[in-house]
Order: sequence, then C-alpha cells, then structure tokens
Amino acid sequence: MANAKRLDWVDAAKGISILLVVMMHSTLGVGQDAGDIGFMHYAVTYSAPFRMPEFFLISGLFLSYVIGRSWGRYADRRVVHYLYFYALWAIILLFFKTVIASGDVASFVSGIFFAVFEPYSILWFIYMLAFFSAATKLLHNNHVPHWLVLSVTAILQMLPSASGGTLIGYFADYFVFFYAGYAFAPQIFKITRWAQENIILAVLGLLVWAGVNVGLVFWPSVDMQPDHVSTGYASLPGVHLILAFAGATAICVFSALLARFNLSGPLAYIGERSLAVYVAFVIPMAIFRTVMFKLGIITDVGAISLLVMIVAATASLIVYEIIQKVGYGKFLYERPEWAKLEAAREKPDQRVKNGTPAE
Repeated sequence: MANAKRLDWVDAAKGISILLVVMMHSTLGVGQDAGDIGFMHYAVTYSAPFRMPEFFLISGLFLSYVIGRSWGRYADRRVVHYLYFYALWAIILLFFKTVIASGDVASFVSGIFFAVFEPYSILWFIYMLAFFSAATKLLHNNHVPHWLVLSVTAILQMLPSASGGTLIGYFADYFVFFYAGYAFAPQIFKITRWAQENIILAVLGLLVWAGVNVGLVFWPSVDMQPDHVSTGYASLPGVHLILAFAGATAICVFSALLARFNLSGPLAYIGERSLAVYVAFVIPMAIFRTVMFKLGIITDVGAISLLVMIVAATASLIVYEIIQKVGYGKFLYERPEWAKLEAAREKPDQRVKNGTPAE
C-alpha cells in the first residue's frame, strides 16, 4: 500500500505540473488577445519560481533505475523516446499553425528546419529532456561527482539569462533541477514519507513556504502584463534558485499528503497522461480562446482564462481516451516499434510504472 501511495503522489505532482503549464499558456494567451490582465495572472505569477523546475525535478526522480543500462537501451528510453514525440508533435503543431491557419507552406518547411536546432514552442520541455538525459548519462559514465555537477549547474542557473528560447539557455536555466531530481531522489522520497507520517508539521511547513513565496514573488512589486509576468525579489539570482527548489519540494509534499488521504486520484489521473496533455493542449486552447472572444458572452479576462485552461486540458484527455478506445492513432502517444532502437527491441526494458512524464 505504501508503494502505491508513493506512485500516486508522483503522478499527482506531475498532474499539478502540467496543469500549471496549461494555466500559464492559457492565461497569457487570453491576456494577449484581450490586452488586459485577470485574476489568473496572479496565479501564474505566484507559480513562476517553481512551475518548470518542479516539472524537471520530477522527471529526474526515477533516472537511477535506468542510468546503469547500456547506452543503446538507455538512449532508447530516455533520449529517442522524447525526440520521437518532439519531432512528431512539432510537425503537427507547425502544420496547424502555418498550413491550416494561413496556408503558408514555406513557413511550415522553415519551421521544421529550425525546430531541429532550437526547441519549438511549448515542446521545448520534451526537447530538453532528451538532452538532459543524455548529459546525465555521460556524467554518470565518467564518474563525475554529484556535488561538482550540482555546484556548476547551480552557478549556471544563477547567471543572467539571455536564452531567448535557445538550447544553451534552457540547459543553463533548468538542468540543475533535472539532475537534482536524479541525485536527491532518495532524500525526496524520505521527505514525502516523513510528511505522510507527520501531517501537522508538514502542513505547517507548506503554509510557511506559501507565505514566503507570496512575499518574495509580489514584494516589493511585480510587473504583470497581458502576455507576460515578472516577479519581485523572487527573480533575483540565488533567491530564484532557492525558491525553485523549495517550491518543487512543496509540491511533492502536498502531493504526498493528498495520496496519504486518498485524495490524489484526479491529479494522478492527469499526471499519468501528462504527455497527452502537454503535446496537444495548445490546439484546443487556441480554438476555444478564439471562440470565446468571438461569442463575447464572457468578458472577464480571468474567467475566460480559467475556462480556456479547463477546456484545453480536458479536450486533450478526451482525445487521448478516445484514441485508446478505438485503437487508431496510438502512435500519437505511444512510440511504435519502428521508432525504437535495435537494442531495445532485442531486450525490452522492464518499465517502472509512471517513471517519466512520457511513459
């Protein structure tokens, strides 16, 4: 039973992560179209320090199960796996954005070309997971100590970022969190077990964290624009790093408490299907946002943002479940045999349930 709860909280944490991502894109997209901000912009701002760090930390938790495998088998599960979904959905999303929306075939072709070298749109997370996984395996095979990797990557994260959405920029900004999930996995599981056994102290700790995060995010001031937000002291180098780890840990503890009381079901359901939501939500999000503005029935930016978020996540899950039922189109979420390396086909991996966001 304890093992089941442990997996439940991991999936619940992944569910929270993907919902935070959908919330951000839905809110900023609505804000940009409306030229105004709403109450959801405050939620986006509050989660800014830990939204993506928590996603990457969770993604590294189970890496120790596979890090010792041969390069062929490891690359199949942790590199090729992600690159397959990145390539597939980059083509799909670019097709919708260029060919379907405006009939611009030239932009579609050039978009595909540039997507090979720089992460495309929301899919940058999947793109980076492949590189993070390869880098961690390389460091492991060369016996580079954890303390050295974490020290260097922490310094990189604190340097002024001018990534502009580049591979190097994303690597500097987020690799430390992925590697920390791998390196500190035993400690993270200990913390969540402690939280499940010391509920009152865990809740008090979450309240303290929530208060500190509010203070550092919104003090002394924030800049909330329709299409982007920036935080107060939380954006300072070092402070941001600490808040990112604190927030990621808090989400893990919160998820563990939900699992302790058997309340993690809905979030765990979403977390198990996080890939399906992540790669596809932008299409229903864009469609429903356009419909809402054309109808003009609801004018509050916050309310529209919330509805767009709910519809984008729900529609992605519905499409996924339909495909699972009818049996056609599974290649959208499950890697076919032809896309697997020979080493993996010869000796299938023993998969760890819910081991990564894409499994």
